[in-house]
Formats: sequence, structure tokens, C-alpha cells
Amino acid sequence: MLQNSLSSGTLKTSLTNKQYMGLALPIIISQITTPLLGAVDTAVVGQLPDPSYIGGVAVGSIIFNTLYWVLVFLRVSTSGFASQAQGANNQDEILFSLIRPIFIAIVIGGLFILFQEAIKGVAFWIITPSAGVIEQAALYYDIRIWGAPFTLISYTILGWLVGLSFLKLTVYLQIGMNVLNILLDVMFVTNFNMGVAGVAIASLISEITVALVGIFILIKLKLVNIPSIVLKNVFQKSVFIKMIKVNRDLFIRSICLLTVYTLFTSKGAQMGEVELAANAILFQIHFLMAYCLGGFGNASSVLVGRAIGANNSQLFSDTIKLSLKWGVLTGFLLSSLLYLCSSFIYPLFTSIDQILVSVNQYQGWLLLFPIVGFWGIILNGVFSGATEAAPIRNSFIISMIIFLVLINILIPTLGNHGLWISFTIFTLFRSLVLGSYLPKLSRRLF
Repeated sequence: MLQNSLSSGTLKTSLTNKQYMGLALPIIISQITTPLLGAVDTAVVGQLPDPSYIGGVAVGSIIFNTLYWVLVFLRVSTSGFASQAQGANNQDEILFSLIRPIFIAIVIGGLFILFQEAIKGVAFWIITPSAGVIEQAALYYDIRIWGAPFTLISYTILGWLVGLSFLKLTVYLQIGMNVLNILLDVMFVTNFNMGVAGVAIASLISEITVALVGIFILIKLKLVNIPSIVLKNVFQKSVFIKMIKVNRDLFIRSICLLTVYTLFTSKGAQMGEVELAANAILFQIHFLMAYCLGGFGNASSVLVGRAIGANNSQLFSDTIKLSLKWGVLTGFLLSSLLYLCSSFIYPLFTSIDQILVSVNQYQGWLLLFPIVGFWGIILNGVFSGATEAAPIRNSFIISMIIFLVLINILIPTLGNHGLWISFTIFTLFRSLVLGSYLPKLSRRLF
């Protein structure tokens, strides 16, 4: 098994395509279920007759997608620290790499609930949707916000399992969550006519369930030995400070992403409900693509972490080469599939002709996303696995500044096309800037 061949850090031969994809594919399958929650919510409510319903769920989903993107460092850094600990065969640090981020997840999740009204107010102030959309989005938000601590706990559990290559467990957990969400969506909306509230309750139940089941599995399979945990070692100053610094830089990265996503949604909302709904549908597909490519990033994070923990330069070099190869192929494959299947995919999200016309009008920009963005997404995993987050932070700051300049130049003349052009260039610069740091990382590590 890949887990056994790499965990000890004794890989002597080159990393093969089969080994790499054996790690990447299960991660992709588990990763892609996260944005599917928002996509399923949007698709189910999109069958209702009023655009404000799909707009409300779209705005609500984007708020949560963005919040959780901001905190994706909990999963990403957990994978990096866990894989490095496994590469070094340090059993204590393997355990602590789970306990530390769970503590942070509980604190942040509690703060989300405590300040939920402020978060909602700021989000609506920035996005500025219509009154009808605000009503539905608020209903969705007020219900789903209570799942925040559970979602963040599940992030750390899944990140830890990925870092240790317990891939089947991650796939089962996330697919189970998504299947449960779909079934509850259909039951609450179609059978019980609960509308937007039913969609939100379905997501909430799914998020709580996956966290509780994840904790149960860790204890039942004895992956975590609670009595052996020594708190003073968990919060050892030097290690904890390093984790905080890595998470700080990844948090800044996420704030930049939050700014871009929020402004994107806000500018679209100012163009009308149809443009908002169309952009929301395209953005849900964007999230699916991003998480799919993120599966390669997470696989690279695990492999790079083990390479560093075991001081294995061959594994590091092979990981970079195979990540580039499969990233290019997957980027073009995703664009091609969307282009060929668009007439089937878009009606899954809505039956309103006016919105579908708008979606088709702007889909060309989405087709470019996986091609210009795959390398930045994968390198995000590479640097996270190396627990070197400063280059990630810098790449997002630079790309965000470029986006802010472009939207003010292009939107007044090109409208929604200008918005999508700005986002596409933002995505491209994420790849270019972070890629420029890669040679220095390789030289420094080995």
C-alpha cells in the first residue's frame, strides 16, 4: 500500500504514477463533496419558481463557502504537520498534530456563533443583494451557522486522516455527508415544502453528523488514545508557536481570498438578480473544479510533508513532477468536460430560462479557470506540506491587489465580463507568483 511504502520515509525508487494517483484520487473524491453541499442546495432550490430563492441560497452558500475557505488552513496545515510527523516516525507529534488544531477549531467555531449577527450584517452590507434575496439568505444563514464548530472540527479530522493516508475513511465520511445532505434536501424541500429553511436544515444536520461520526471513528478504531494525551506537551511553546505562524500566514491568504470572493459576489449582486444567480451557479461549478484540483494539492502536501520528515529529496522531486503532469491533464480535462456537458449541467441548477441564458453568456471565463489556476492550487498544497506558508501569503496579497485594480478599471466598461476577466487574471497570478518561489524552496529544503 502507498501508506506503508511512504510513511517510513524509505522510498528508494521513483514515485510512480500509480502511487501518486492512488493517493490523489481518493482525496479528490473526498474533497469534491465539500462544495457539493452548496451546489446541491443551489440545485434543489433552483427548481422553485422565484429567482430570490436561488439567489438567497446562493448568497448564503457563498458566505459559508467563503468562511470555510478562510479556515481551510485547519485542514491544510493539519495534513502538513501530520505527514511530517509520520515521515519522521514521531508518534507523539502525530497525535498532537490532531489535538492542537481541534482546539483552535472549537474556539473559532464558537466565535462564529457568538458573533453571527455581526458576520451576517457585514456580509450583506458588502454583497448588497435585493430585499427578497436578503430575506431568503438570512433564513438560510441563521440556521446553518450553528454547524460552524462541527464543520471546523471535521476539517481537522479529515486533514489529519489525509495526512496519515487513511484515505478510505476520508472518502466514506465525506461521501456519507453528501449523500445524507442530498436525501434530506429532497425530503425537506420536495416532500415537506420547507423551501430555503429545509435546505439549510439539511446542511446543518449533515455537518453535525460527519463531525460526530468522525470523532466516534477515531475513538472506536483507537486512532486516538485520549488517556495518553499530556496537555503540557500538546501546548509545547516552540511547536505551538510554529503552528500558529503557519496558520497565521494561511489565514492571511484566506482573508485575501475572502476579499476577492466577497467583492465578486457583491459586484454581481449590484448588476441584478439574474446576474447574481448566474454568477452564483458558475461559482458553484468553480468551487467543484477548485476542490477537484485541490485534491492534487492535498496529495502533494502529504507527499512533500513525508519527504521533509524523512529527508527524502527524491520523493520531493518526483512529487513536483507528477503534480505538474497530472495538474495539466486534469485542468484541460475539466474545461473540456464543462464545455461538452454544459447543456446538461446548467439546467441541474435552475429551470429559469433567463438565468440559463446569462450563465451561457459568461461560461467562457469559467472554462479558463482550471487551465490558469491548477498550478497555483497544487503549489498551495506543496508549500503547505512543507509548512512554508509565507510564499502562499505573499502570492495572494499580490494577486488580490491586481484584482482590486482591475475591477475598478474593467467593470465600468465591460460589466460582468470585466468582473470575470479580473477574477481570471487573479487566478493566473496566484499560479505565477507562487511558482516563482518553488526553486528557492527546493534549494533550502534539500
